[in-house]
Amino acid sequence: MDAPLGLIAGGNAYPLILAREARSAGVRRIVAAAFTGETDPKLEELVDEIEWMRVGQLGRMISFFEGKGVREAVMAGQIHPGNLFNLRPDLKALMLLGKLRTRNAETIFGAIALELAKAGVTLLDATTHMQGYLAAHGVIAGGKLSRREIDDVRFGFEIAKQVSALDIGQTVVVRHGTVLAVEAFEGTNEAIKRGGALGRKDAVMVKVAKPRQDLRFDVPVIGLQTVEAAAGAKIRVIAVEAGKTLLLDRDAMKEEAQRRGVTIAGCPL
Repeated sequence: MDAPLGLIAGGNAYPLILAREARSAGVRRIVAAAFTGETDPKLEELVDEIEWMRVGQLGRMISFFEGKGVREAVMAGQIHPGNLFNLRPDLKALMLLGKLRTRNAETIFGAIALELAKAGVTLLDATTHMQGYLAAHGVIAGGKLSRREIDDVRFGFEIAKQVSALDIGQTVVVRHGTVLAVEAFEGTNEAIKRGGALGRKDAVMVKVAKPRQDLRFDVPVIGLQTVEAAAGAKIRVIAVEAGKTLLLDRDAMKEEAQRRGVTIAGCPL
């Protein structure tokens, strides 16, 4: 199609990788809505046009996409939790937030998707053009899992699924059948640090997708920083839900996992 692909670009390498993969898939034109203090400026080199704005400028983003003829858009990358507390919403965002009875990632981004749809922009799955980055089942990097580690992965997977269903977080850290940390608003890496400090060594981290997760946003992602945080916290295993978790910086992540003695695995096992 001749219409450009819209990219709603948050932080980390995700938007950059998606832009490259979209080009490889034949997308001719990409226009990006980028956020000051969040989006990597390197994205400017990978897209045709970019508009920098504050987090919360929903009206500006929609007007930008409408002006460029965008009919489909992808949301990629994280927004730092602290910026959500320092939000300076424009009028359209204020009206959207005022209609929400609960405010979490699912309700906020779902409402944004509806506002985009009203403007004729369809929000695609965040895994669009990224299928090659989805985690496979079994060991992805590092050594073979011990019987104890397999048991902890399976235990952590069940706990993480229950916690994520309550929209608390999608990551848990466990050791020997005990839950050491549950991710909340602070994000994955901070939960890793807390769990690692309590487990001291040989803890297992498990990250899953929510039940009935809306794949247009909030897709589970790990990358090189995840491995570095886990190794620093002396966590031995990073387990992610296969087929639903994106692995960014794949080669560098695998090399670092091998070097630091961390096993990455896709589950359920």
